[in-house]
Amino acid sequence: MGSEDAGGDDDGGPGLTRADFRRGALIALGLTAAGVLLGLLWLWLAPRVPLISDGKAVYFKDSEGEEAIAADGTFVLIAAGFGLLTALAVFLLFRRGGIAVVVGTVVGALLGSIVAWRLGVWLGPTSDVPAHARAVGAGKVFEAPLQLRAKGALMIWPLMAAAAHLALTAFFGPRDPAETSPPL
Repeated sequence: MGSEDAGGDDDGGPGLTRADFRRGALIALGLTAAGVLLGLLWLWLAPRVPLISDGKAVYFKDSEGEEAIAADGTFVLIAAGFGLLTALAVFLLFRRGGIAVVVGTVVGALLGSIVAWRLGVWLGPTSDVPAHARAVGAGKVFEAPLQLRAKGALMIWPLMAAAAHLALTAFFGPRDPAETSPPL
């Protein structure tokens, strides 16, 4: 059992090398950090949900408003765009697929989505609605906290990135040489 067995195949075999693991980890770290940008965009672009207090209870200012669901939709649309862009960036940087690249992309995009969600909630309006209502006073309009109600939206970025990377690799990736059979 030599050093080649521990670090992967050096003869071009299907094993993973240390370079593959580093590449996957680098992609995952980069996409996790990109979650900050997604979170800031979501915070900036998501519609605000107006609330109003009568001094005893807090109500939606517009009971038929769609702002709450639109915040989820905004996250989904931005995350889908991030999935396409990051898949393109990863493909252009590495020009190939491989399990380490795909796993790094999916894990990084999922962690980036979680970072974006938590950052948007943290930087958004306070989540202590009763205290906020008391602070602004009765009859005053204030913003509800930014929430992601559909937690499945966290999967949009990784799923879109994986699908787009697969398509890019299938259409534009390197091809295996065609094997020719010996003549009979």
